Amino acid sequence: MKLVPIDRGFEEWDALLSLILASFAYMHLRIDPPSSALRLTRQSLKQKAETEKAYAAVENGHVVGCIFCKPEPPACLYIGKLAVAPDSQGRGVGRMLLQAAEGCAVEYGLSCLRLETRIELEENHRLFARWGFVRTAEASHPGFTRPTFIEMRKAL
Repeated sequence: MKLVPIDRGFEEWDALLSLILASFAYMHLRIDPPSSALRLTRQSLKQKAETEKAYAAVENGHVVGCIFCKPEPPACLYIGKLAVAPDSQGRGVGRMLLQAAEGCAVEYGLSCLRLETRIELEENHRLFARWGFVRTAEASHPGFTRPTFIEMRKAL
Protein backbone atom coordinates (compact mmCIF):
# COMPACT_ATOMS: atom_id res chain seq x y z
CA MET A 1 0.00 0.00 0.00
CA LYS A 2 1.21 3.49 -0.79
CA LEU A 3 0.12 7.05 -0.17
CA VAL A 4 -0.26 9.37 -3.13
CA PRO A 5 -1.03 13.08 -3.07
CA ILE A 6 -4.47 14.13 -4.22
CA ASP A 7 -3.46 17.08 -6.34
CA ARG A 8 -3.54 18.26 -9.96
CA GLY A 9 -1.81 15.06 -11.04
CA PHE A 10 -4.43 12.86 -9.38
CA GLU A 11 -6.79 11.20 -11.87
CA GLU A 12 -8.95 8.81 -9.84
CA TRP A 13 -11.74 11.27 -9.00
CA ASP A 14 -14.60 8.83 -9.63
CA ALA A 15 -12.91 6.17 -7.50
CA LEU A 16 -12.29 8.74 -4.75
CA LEU A 17 -15.92 9.85 -4.73
CA SER A 18 -17.11 6.22 -4.68
CA LEU A 19 -14.75 5.45 -1.79
CA ILE A 20 -16.05 8.36 0.32
CA LEU A 21 -19.68 7.51 -0.38
CA ALA A 22 -19.15 3.82 0.40
CA SER A 23 -17.26 4.47 3.63
CA PHE A 24 -19.85 6.99 4.87
CA ALA A 25 -22.90 4.93 3.78
CA TYR A 26 -23.31 3.13 7.13
CA MET A 27 -24.14 6.39 8.90
CA HIS A 28 -26.96 7.65 6.65
CA LEU A 29 -29.80 6.17 8.70
CA ARG A 30 -28.09 7.06 11.99
CA ILE A 31 -27.27 10.76 11.72
CA ASP A 32 -29.23 13.97 11.31
CA PRO A 33 -28.53 16.23 9.45
CA PRO A 34 -27.32 14.09 6.54
CA SER A 35 -23.59 13.88 5.87
CA SER A 36 -22.02 16.55 3.69
CA ALA A 37 -20.43 13.62 1.81
CA LEU A 38 -23.75 13.24 -0.01
CA ARG A 39 -23.22 16.66 -1.61
CA LEU A 40 -19.76 15.84 -2.96
CA THR A 41 -19.17 15.63 -6.68
CA ARG A 42 -16.16 14.92 -8.80
CA GLN A 43 -15.78 18.68 -9.36
CA SER A 44 -16.20 19.63 -5.70
CA LEU A 45 -13.52 17.09 -4.74
CA LYS A 46 -11.16 18.63 -7.28
CA GLN A 47 -11.84 22.08 -5.81
CA LYS A 48 -11.35 20.76 -2.27
CA ALA A 49 -7.98 19.29 -3.30
CA GLU A 50 -6.89 22.68 -4.64
CA THR A 51 -7.33 24.36 -1.24
CA GLU A 52 -6.43 21.48 1.09
CA LYS A 53 -3.61 18.98 1.30
CA ALA A 54 -4.98 15.52 0.64
CA TYR A 55 -3.73 11.96 0.33
CA ALA A 56 -5.12 8.72 -1.07
CA ALA A 57 -4.11 5.28 0.12
CA VAL A 58 -3.75 3.05 -2.94
CA GLU A 59 -3.44 -0.72 -2.91
CA ASN A 60 -3.15 -2.85 -6.04
CA GLY A 61 -4.24 0.12 -8.15
CA HIS A 62 -7.38 0.79 -6.09
CA VAL A 63 -8.09 3.80 -3.87
CA VAL A 64 -8.79 2.31 -0.42
CA GLY A 65 -8.58 5.43 1.75
CA CYS A 66 -8.29 9.19 1.79
CA ILE A 67 -7.82 12.17 4.06
CA PHE A 68 -8.14 15.92 3.52
CA CYS A 69 -6.13 18.34 5.69
CA LYS A 70 -6.67 22.07 6.12
CA PRO A 71 -4.45 24.32 8.26
CA GLU A 72 -6.30 26.31 10.90
CA PRO A 73 -3.72 28.75 12.23
CA PRO A 74 -2.46 29.37 14.77
CA ALA A 75 -2.38 25.79 16.03
CA CYS A 76 -4.43 23.04 14.33
CA LEU A 77 -4.69 21.01 11.18
CA TYR A 78 -8.33 20.16 10.47
CA ILE A 79 -8.89 16.59 9.32
CA GLY A 80 -11.84 16.07 7.00
CA LYS A 81 -13.29 13.31 4.86
CA LEU A 82 -11.13 10.65 6.46
CA ALA A 83 -12.46 7.59 4.66
CA VAL A 84 -11.42 3.95 4.44
CA ALA A 85 -13.10 1.44 2.13
CA PRO A 86 -15.31 -0.89 4.19
CA ASP A 87 -13.36 -3.98 3.08
CA SER A 88 -10.05 -2.33 4.03
CA GLN A 89 -11.02 -1.24 7.54
CA GLY A 90 -9.05 -2.68 10.44
CA ARG A 91 -5.87 -3.05 8.37
CA GLY A 92 -4.06 0.16 9.37
CA VAL A 93 -5.17 2.36 6.46
CA GLY A 94 -6.73 5.01 8.73
CA ARG A 95 -3.68 5.07 10.97
CA MET A 96 -1.41 5.50 7.94
CA LEU A 97 -3.54 8.41 6.69
CA LEU A 98 -3.46 10.07 10.13
CA GLN A 99 0.32 9.70 10.24
CA ALA A 100 0.45 11.57 6.92
CA ALA A 101 -1.74 14.28 8.49
CA GLU A 102 0.62 14.50 11.47
CA GLY A 103 3.53 15.00 9.07
CA CYS A 104 1.55 17.66 7.25
CA ALA A 105 0.84 19.46 10.55
CA VAL A 106 4.54 19.45 11.43
CA GLU A 107 5.32 20.78 7.95
CA TYR A 108 2.91 23.68 8.55
CA GLY A 109 4.29 24.28 12.07
CA LEU A 110 1.00 23.30 13.74
CA SER A 111 0.78 21.58 17.12
CA CYS A 112 -2.47 19.61 16.92
CA LEU A 113 -4.90 17.73 14.73
CA ARG A 114 -8.61 18.56 14.94
CA LEU A 115 -11.59 16.66 13.63
CA GLU A 116 -15.34 16.53 14.01
CA THR A 117 -17.45 13.40 14.24
CA ARG A 118 -21.18 12.96 14.61
CA ILE A 119 -22.57 12.65 18.12
CA GLU A 120 -24.36 9.39 17.25
CA LEU A 121 -21.24 7.59 16.01
CA GLU A 122 -19.82 6.49 19.36
CA GLU A 123 -17.68 3.80 17.73
CA ASN A 124 -15.84 6.59 15.90
CA HIS A 125 -15.34 8.47 19.19
CA ARG A 126 -13.74 5.35 20.68
CA LEU A 127 -11.55 4.74 17.62
CA PHE A 128 -10.25 8.30 17.56
CA ALA A 129 -9.64 8.15 21.33
CA ARG A 130 -7.49 5.02 20.78
CA TRP A 131 -5.55 7.03 18.20
CA GLY A 132 -4.81 9.75 20.77
CA PHE A 133 -7.67 12.21 20.18
CA VAL A 134 -9.48 13.84 23.10
CA ARG A 135 -13.04 15.13 23.05
CA THR A 136 -12.88 18.92 23.35
CA ALA A 137 -16.35 20.25 22.47
CA GLU A 138 -19.91 19.52 21.39
CA ALA A 139 -21.70 21.67 18.84
CA SER A 140 -24.78 21.83 16.64
CA HIS A 141 -25.31 22.21 12.93
CA PRO A 142 -27.32 25.29 11.95
CA GLY A 143 -31.00 24.85 12.75
CA PHE A 144 -30.48 22.21 15.45
CA THR A 145 -30.94 22.82 19.16
CA ARG A 146 -29.27 19.59 20.27
CA PRO A 147 -25.57 18.71 19.80
CA THR A 148 -25.05 17.03 16.45
CA PHE A 149 -21.28 16.57 16.46
CA ILE A 150 -18.27 16.53 18.72
CA GLU A 151 -14.85 18.02 18.19
CA MET A 152 -11.76 15.98 19.02
CA ARG A 153 -8.12 17.07 19.10
CA LYS A 154 -4.78 15.36 19.23
CA ALA A 155 -1.75 17.24 20.50
CA LEU A 156 1.44 16.61 18.55
